[in-house]
This record gives sequence, structure tokens and C-alpha cells, in this order.
Amino acid sequence: MVLQINYLAVVLAVVASMVVGFVYYHPAVMGHRWMALVGHTADSMPAGSRLVYPIVAVASFITAWVLAGCTDIAHEFYGGSYLSSALLTGWILWAGFTAARVLVHDLFDTRPRMLTVVTALHELVTITAMSLVIGLVTP
Repeated sequence: MVLQINYLAVVLAVVASMVVGFVYYHPAVMGHRWMALVGHTADSMPAGSRLVYPIVAVASFITAWVLAGCTDIAHEFYGGSYLSSALLTGWILWAGFTAARVLVHDLFDTRPRMLTVVTALHELVTITAMSLVIGLVTP
């Protein structure tokens, strides 16, 4: 079996993940809450490296590429609509890898438990957005 991956969908899913991050962590949405949970203020936030966004884009590309490949495998195996395959695959991967691993990691951390919820919810919204793009822009 040769995977059918639409690289336009992968790139668009990367863009979607960046938009989700920008909106989710905007001060009017969850930005202030997140900063309070990690102990930052607007003045204490570091400027960050110029490499932050390129690294985030590469990591998002890898996630979108893996999601597209897993979606194609699931769709080939189960059939049905490509969109439902993408959404179910994304949610299963989120629950089994992202949410479970974030929870285990954060159990050993001293930060507030609500930070785990904020992080996991961001990842769920991101994976859902990526899955929507991959499911709608089919190979």
C-alpha cells in the first residue's frame, strides 16, 4: 500500500495550527489565563528566539504529515467519508498520545493542574483543525 498524502492539505493544516495557536493564546482568549498559570506577566514574557516560529512550523508539519498518513490508512481500512476518517483518527491520536502523555508528564510537575487542561484543550483544538483540513482537502 502506498500512502496517499495531499501535501497541500498538510501545508494548509500547518497554517491552521498556527492560526489556532495565535487565537487560542491571544490575551482575549486564553493568553492571560495561560500566563497566570505559568507565572508570567506581559512584562516577564521573554522575547524568544527568532527560531521559535520556524521550529513550531516544522513540528506542526510533522504532526500534519503523520496525521495525513494515519488518516489515509484508517480510511483505507474502515472506508466511509474521508472527513470522518480524519476527525476520528485525529481524536484517537490526540487521546492516546497527546492527552495521555501531557497528563503523565504534568502529574510530576508542580505547576497548576489547570495548566494541563489548558494545554490539552489547545492540542485538541489544533488536531481538530488539522483533521478538518486533511479531511476536506483529500488526496
